[in-house]
Amino acid sequence: MKKPSDNPAFKEPPFDTMGRAAAAGAVVVEPDGRVWLVAPTNAFGGSKVTFPKGKTQGRGLRPTAVKEVLEEAGLEVELFSHLVDSTRSTSRTRYYLARRLGGNPADMDWETQAVLLAPLAELKDLLNNPADQLVLDALFERWGELPTWFPPAHP
Repeated sequence: MKKPSDNPAFKEPPFDTMGRAAAAGAVVVEPDGRVWLVAPTNAFGGSKVTFPKGKTQGRGLRPTAVKEVLEEAGLEVELFSHLVDSTRSTSRTRYYLARRLGGNPADMDWETQAVLLAPLAELKDLLNNPADQLVLDALFERWGELPTWFPPAHP
């Protein structure tokens, strides 16, 4: 199994916090088109279900995204592309596209009460926070690239 990685191989645009706290997260996609989501404990931040993310607290954006997915979803991931930047209530969040390398959702931490694996068609109904709509729109816009997001399987 590969080690979780922030994959320095891809480029991303400059990040402007717009005067807010810097944060990062990831949209973790499976080869079959399902997407990993987290249900924050007690609907923290008003989200019943959302994408894993968190403030950088002095770390870089990519290491933060990898760390937050591991903590909130129990998944080891590799980031492979910038997706979108989103302004939230107290932060400016950079979202990356990621693929799962390993891990187990049972290893989620206390911040999460459930981890979901949902088909793209169900995301709009599951994501209740308006701040997630921009992320979902960016994902829909890039969805046709899905076959290129996963390296061919080795025999």
